[in-house]
Amino acid sequence: MDARLRFDFSGFSASRVGEEGLMPKEVSAFEKRALAELDRLAEERRGGLHPYLDLPYQERSVAEVLDVAERVRGRFRNFVLLGIGGSALGNRMLHTALRGPHWNLAPPPGHPRLFVLDNVDPVHVGEILDLCDPGETFYNVVSKSGGTAETLAQFLLVRDLLEKKVGPRYGEHLLVTTDPESGPLREIAKREGYATLPVPPGVGGRFSVFSPVGLLSAAATGIDVRACLRGASAMDARCRAEDLAGNAALLHATLHFLLLTARRKTIFVSYLYSERLRDLGEWTRQLIGESVGKPAAGGFAGATPVVSIGVTDQHSQQQLYVEGPNDKAFTVIQVERFPRDLPIPARWSDLAEAEYLGGKTFARLFEAERAGAEFALIEARRPTCRITFPEVSPEAIGEYVHFMEVSVVLLCRYLGVDPFNQPGVESSKDATRALLGRKGTEKRRAEIEARAKSDAGWRI
Repeated sequence: MDARLRFDFSGFSASRVGEEGLMPKEVSAFEKRALAELDRLAEERRGGLHPYLDLPYQERSVAEVLDVAERVRGRFRNFVLLGIGGSALGNRMLHTALRGPHWNLAPPPGHPRLFVLDNVDPVHVGEILDLCDPGETFYNVVSKSGGTAETLAQFLLVRDLLEKKVGPRYGEHLLVTTDPESGPLREIAKREGYATLPVPPGVGGRFSVFSPVGLLSAAATGIDVRACLRGASAMDARCRAEDLAGNAALLHATLHFLLLTARRKTIFVSYLYSERLRDLGEWTRQLIGESVGKPAAGGFAGATPVVSIGVTDQHSQQQLYVEGPNDKAFTVIQVERFPRDLPIPARWSDLAEAEYLGGKTFARLFEAERAGAEFALIEARRPTCRITFPEVSPEAIGEYVHFMEVSVVLLCRYLGVDPFNQPGVESSKDATRALLGRKGTEKRRAEIEARAKSDAGWRI
């Protein structure tokens, strides 16, 4: 059986979903533009402008990560990652997909529990820190800029805790992953003598999962990170094909662009039929939301990314999806083989609602649910494509990550927006710093406070 991801975009066609779908001539008319953008991407990559695409080939960096991970496994019971956004979502995605959401309940001997502290909710932070004896815990502080307020606040708290509980050698419990040359965290690491790993230059947070940002926590829990990178490199070869019909990332970007601009499908739904892929949906949501959602020539670009979990959301969102506004493009993610299955015992043969289930398995039920939901969407004229994972494996995750990164960058190019910046995120960061009294932000704070006082009405 082919171990590669498979793609079925036929549910985006007018032959399947009527006028809500795309005609072959529309896609063919766009092919020249698509191939031109693919060539542009390749040329820029040769010039060093897309280093995230070359992460699967950074053997020296991987060897360094594996060396640190081995030392962590041999000594620490807990691995706590301090980071947010692109410095955390990829870590959680790899972990829940390849180790499972319940790993921390009973990790194998010699493997740490993993906690990803991606918020500053004081209750959440306190509960996790209370669970982890500092003397048994390794803390990885991750921020590319080194100035992320949430991560620095967590770091200040953890450093203080370690000094008090561990003593002078507390630095052995810390590793900083940040820019190799500059930034507050790099300066702190130099002053204090902390171990470090680099975030490669030119690799933004949401594209950094296959750098030390995402690989260290994965390797520490025993994930075969080299297999992830093999999957990514295999997909890299597929994404270079100069053929719209034969290049999944190019076709994926093209079809979504046409559905967005010509059919006003302004919501992209990832419908994931695997509990282990729940956080893959969250990672995808950030990649699309932060990359695509920006001002563009003539207005605003972007689609709202939504994550749904099958079959749970068939009893939550499916009603809206089938009979609500037809403003969505769906990607159903199917898994063919699961590492285990459970039988459904045969009982109560005189009751039709129970009889037909007896003798089946949960995997068969799960697949029937997936197929039924997908059929209902297409029958209701909702554009729906499918990505098939042969199984949830490191190689398959690697393939998906690389595929989506290429596709989203191409979609941004079609829309005329920069895939790599996030000025909307920076504006909220600036406001936060001003409200907390950072030096030099006095004017901004006064503006924020004046606006709050002037906003009147609708207050109860």
